Amino acid sequence: MERYFHMLLKTLLMGQGLSALICGTAVTSQFLASVYHLDLPMLQSFINYTLLFLSYTTALLFRTGDGNILQILKKKWWKYILLGLADVEANYAVVKAYQYTTLTSVQLLDCFIIPVLMILSWFFLKARYRIIHYVAVCVCLAGVGAMVGADLLAGRDQGSTGNILLGDGLVILSATLYAVSNVCQEYTVKNQSRVEFLGMLGLFGTLISGIQLAVLEHVQLASIQWTWQIAVVLSGFTLCMYTLYSCMPMVMKLTSATAVNLSLLTADLFSLFCGLFLFQYSFSGLYIVSLVVITVGFIMFNAVPTPNSSPESVSGEGGYDNQAADFDEEGRMGSAVEVTSEHQEKEKETDSRGRKHPSENRECVVISSAEL
Repeated sequence: MERYFHMLLKTLLMGQGLSALICGTAVTSQFLASVYHLDLPMLQSFINYTLLFLSYTTALLFRTGDGNILQILKKKWWKYILLGLADVEANYAVVKAYQYTTLTSVQLLDCFIIPVLMILSWFFLKARYRIIHYVAVCVCLAGVGAMVGADLLAGRDQGSTGNILLGDGLVILSATLYAVSNVCQEYTVKNQSRVEFLGMLGLFGTLISGIQLAVLEHVQLASIQWTWQIAVVLSGFTLCMYTLYSCMPMVMKLTSATAVNLSLLTADLFSLFCGLFLFQYSFSGLYIVSLVVITVGFIMFNAVPTPNSSPESVSGEGGYDNQAADFDEEGRMGSAVEVTSEHQEKEKETDSRGRKHPSENRECVVISSAEL
């Protein structure tokens, strides 16, 4: 029980750490747009993907066997192209949405990622949800509703209303693409490795975002009047985004894509709390209510593990992923105990027939839970 609560607390803290990083990217982006009039989302994405390429794609070059970049590209190059395209366009679509719709619409429709994630996880990751998981999702979404209500009361329903239908469509598109990217990420880190996922995303994300940067933002890029303040803020954004991308697979390996995105619902609240001091936002008590409700929903979701109908996967960075076994001691682990007990009974029978004790002369037999 103590280990269970330790894991739950660790998951909660790591999830909120990711929210804090998203808050960092939001605050620095707002500084760049409102203070320095620098609105170049593809440039910001390109720098992040380039860092991923330099660190993780380079690491794949020095791997041997199936983990080498050439072997990965030979077998799965088209899959990672689609992954890179989904991730790049998801980032771009949500930024463009702010030009056509309001902040309230973005906050509400961005939650569309949760049901899409659950559907994709059900079909492709074989996740099986229980009633408490659906209740927990509803609780989290209620917390988002409280946050949006607080924004309306505080007069923060800002943003353009030039083409609300187009803006809302871009948010839904972004949420869907993020869901696809996150499901692919969960599958890869649990069945292959974190380095492979980030290395391939860095490779194709750099290529795709670089092409879009050259086509869409080359004029604005050439007209930038660089100062040390802009460089510092842009570096802050890059550091937060790079750390977010590097750490999210670790959290996703412990939990799931759905659980991670539930924890990220608090990112807007963290951004608001920073805005109280940096941008003189108005405060409402509903923000605290929203934070508590979302946290309770996240704990409810992680309190009961989601059963997985597929066998335990082999991870490229740590062997078998035994998280399910840790939380299901009466299930899969119980069957292992029964097999071990039966094996010991057979050993006792051989002793009663006058043979040597197995401990004196025998070969070690290892029975893994994946073979049961």
